[in-house]
Amino acid sequence: MSTQFPWLTVLILLPLVAALPIPLLPNKYGRTVRWYTLSAGLIEFSLMLYAFWQNYDLNTPGFQMVESYPWIPQIGLNWSLAVDGLSMPLVILSGLVTTLALLASWQIKDKPRLFYCLMLVMYSAQIGVFAAQDMLLFFLMWELELVPVYLLIANWGGQNRLYAATKFILYTAAGSIFILVAAFAMAFYGGDFTFDMQALGDKSYSVAFELVMYGAFLLAFGVKLPIFPLHTWLPDAHSEAPAPVSMILAGVLLKMAGYGLLRMNMEMLSDAHPYFAPVLAILGVVNIVYASLTAFAQDNLKRRMAYSSIAHMGFVLIGIASFTTLGVSGALLQMISHGLIAAALFFLSGVTYERTHTLSMKKLGGMAKQMPTVFALFTAGSMASLALPGMSGFVGELSIFLGFTSSDAYSTTFKAVVVVLAAAGVILSPIYLLSMLRQVFYGDASEAVAIPGLTDAKPREAFIALCLLIPIIGIGLYPKLATQTYDATTVALTTQARDGLSTIARQPMLDIELPFMAPTVLGTEAQAHLVD
Repeated sequence: MSTQFPWLTVLILLPLVAALPIPLLPNKYGRTVRWYTLSAGLIEFSLMLYAFWQNYDLNTPGFQMVESYPWIPQIGLNWSLAVDGLSMPLVILSGLVTTLALLASWQIKDKPRLFYCLMLVMYSAQIGVFAAQDMLLFFLMWELELVPVYLLIANWGGQNRLYAATKFILYTAAGSIFILVAAFAMAFYGGDFTFDMQALGDKSYSVAFELVMYGAFLLAFGVKLPIFPLHTWLPDAHSEAPAPVSMILAGVLLKMAGYGLLRMNMEMLSDAHPYFAPVLAILGVVNIVYASLTAFAQDNLKRRMAYSSIAHMGFVLIGIASFTTLGVSGALLQMISHGLIAAALFFLSGVTYERTHTLSMKKLGGMAKQMPTVFALFTAGSMASLALPGMSGFVGELSIFLGFTSSDAYSTTFKAVVVVLAAAGVILSPIYLLSMLRQVFYGDASEAVAIPGLTDAKPREAFIALCLLIPIIGIGLYPKLATQTYDATTVALTTQARDGLSTIARQPMLDIELPFMAPTVLGTEAQAHLVD
């Protein structure tokens, strides 16, 4: 389905164009700049909702709102854009979180023009990543997003901001190299040179080639997701980044990696997916258990929530590995849900820091009486993060559990081990989150909290938190609000992934043992290579 008006091009370029006149705006206290930037963000988000409402058909599984224009034909680069059920809800999530992050940046008074300019450039890059249908364009948008994040942390972060920013750029830029290498390898494969992602997905690759490409993409997206042991940049980045940047980092940027795994690994390399799916499930369990246990040792409020994010992304890996529509749907819902929850919690941690000037939970206490609104909002966000029934986190994790346990692609023993260990993470998350609430909001008031003029949440701050909590509760009570946007796509994607299972039977010469897979799914030729 195509559209006459280039809506996606407008949505990508509008924030970038809006950033151009910012250096010319008056700089006094940043008032003009912040109102101008917020207006640009609101216009962008409004146009986004209108464009999808008018042009996107929820019942169509394929790409819609397709746009393609030659850009640099000498190197095969086209301005090719489209959205489907995997990308459209993430574009809306990006619009909501980024617009609220602009509103959360109200207190930025140091170099406000540069700050807001970088925020708008990052906004453009986010939309570009989710909408790009040219592999080289995807890479360029992926790289464009890294630079603003680095500069935002390095200039407006905490005491160790330069260390955190440098670690972020080194990890993520190194991972990005694998995207570029895989893009060129796939483009040249078979003699038909193209970067068009749909054409690349239709090419007939050897399974061995797909395995190498799958591994390259897994490394690239594993850094960004992040997957253990490639995760160490994230707690440092979160602990030093200003709250609005943490909102986007946790709410949107981590989801780019999940989207990449679904788009490139599962969809485009479906014949290699059965070989790596058990690895994804194992890595997901490691993420959940390791990050949940490590969270207990964190005294820094934002570092504890950063490890919570790592644990939640582990569920996404298990859902992607499930080979069931329910599991894949749960993975996408978990990304949307976590994007909202993490953005709310990191914003509220920023509200707390602005008043107390500390993120050390040992120095906090007794804040429930002094800031009851912040306490109530923080508690609601924490309840959503620990998957309380009636909130979006519960629906996402439950869907992943049911999807994986009902999968016939794995042996019973393997499914039992994965589910039991993942369930341990579900038990651990309420402990470290409730412990966090207890240390911050209960107990004796400390010197850090006893600052004259300590105030409760302002109307602007309460509004931002509620804009995130309302959809969290809405999706928890009526999941179809989110799932209807991608159901048609996840059904088609899961069918394609399951078709890839038969590749193992067609390619017995690979002689690769898959000890966790169920022989009944793979065909008689492959059973000789399996150990249940």
